[in-house]
Amino acid sequence: MDGVPDLAAGAAVLAAALREEGVEVTPERSARLVGAVILRRPRTRDQLYVTARACVVTGRAQLPAFDRAFARLLDGVWDPADSRGDPSNPELDADQRAGRPAPGARSQPRGGDASPPQGWAPAASRTADGELRDEVLAAASTTERLGERSFSSLDPGELARVRALIAAFRLAPPLRRSHRRRPARGGDRVDLRRTVRASLRTGGEPAELLMRGRVVRPRRLVLLLDVSGSMEPYSRAFLHLLQGAVAGTHAEAFVFATRLTRLTRALTGRNPEAAFQRAAASAPDWSGGTRIGEALAAFNREYGRRGMSHGAVVVIVSDGWETGDPDLVGREVQRLARHAHRLLWVNPRAQDPRFAPLTGGMAAALPHVDRLLSGHSLDALADVVEAIAA
Repeated sequence: MDGVPDLAAGAAVLAAALREEGVEVTPERSARLVGAVILRRPRTRDQLYVTARACVVTGRAQLPAFDRAFARLLDGVWDPADSRGDPSNPELDADQRAGRPAPGARSQPRGGDASPPQGWAPAASRTADGELRDEVLAAASTTERLGERSFSSLDPGELARVRALIAAFRLAPPLRRSHRRRPARGGDRVDLRRTVRASLRTGGEPAELLMRGRVVRPRRLVLLLDVSGSMEPYSRAFLHLLQGAVAGTHAEAFVFATRLTRLTRALTGRNPEAAFQRAAASAPDWSGGTRIGEALAAFNREYGRRGMSHGAVVVIVSDGWETGDPDLVGREVQRLARHAHRLLWVNPRAQDPRFAPLTGGMAAALPHVDRLLSGHSLDALADVVEAIAA
């Protein structure tokens, strides 16, 4: 967004000013400040002051230095007491109210020029009632801009940055109560063996009933990714989600085009690049045709019988283009939905306002799907993560 100050640059300017005043500001605090300003979007000077102080100030002794740096950068004047509403502070004269430095006051950072710091609202950027103008806080960070763009429109550099952001997603499947029990306070069943053993210390009288309760565990997560030619703009981004799911939640990962390939073992490990190379070598039909029905039939036949999909959250990522029999897709999706806890279908084409599930595979599968999502961008992928945890 041309002409709009960058919040990251503003945070760097404030951090540099604080260091001049002797306040240590780590890169972590600077990043926290940028994130907080983007999240809260303060509209007034006081809101911005409170947000910035909460992010970078770690002790009462740092407050005077923070006030001086903040007032100098935002107002162009040295007026720390006024920023906290100190009633004993002397009133500003007309020049100072207009944002012009008083005689003898420093109005710029040491060694800097008189231009306002990029990224923060100078006095001229505020309205008469002290409200920050929209154009100052409308600056979107690089992450925000990438979050709204479709994966299919990103260049290689942007796609590499998006992949790093996808790796930060943390999938959290819903919890379930297993059939196993363990000692637990407030359990629903008496643990006779432990209760009798404990009664030996009290002469055979059970002074306390010890209980057992159900073990709570996350549900299994199963992801099936379409890597056919029509999914090429999206499949490589989703492969990073699969790698994070395998590493973080012990999920089961599969890809399919003309046949089904299990990638769980290939995606295991802490080195994403090595995992992706192993995954590419394991799936020779990458960017080939699409046989969704046959791939789902192979999954139900080889892995569904073993109980992999029973009570699991199953996520199918595909645009629904089927070169085989659409009726087979419908039957296999229905079979899979009967065993799964939830069945989610992620179709990147669904974000198009003109989208209609008219393709053979998508139309046959949709009646048996719990939820249809797009997942075409970072923001849409966040919806997929929330739907998995629902």
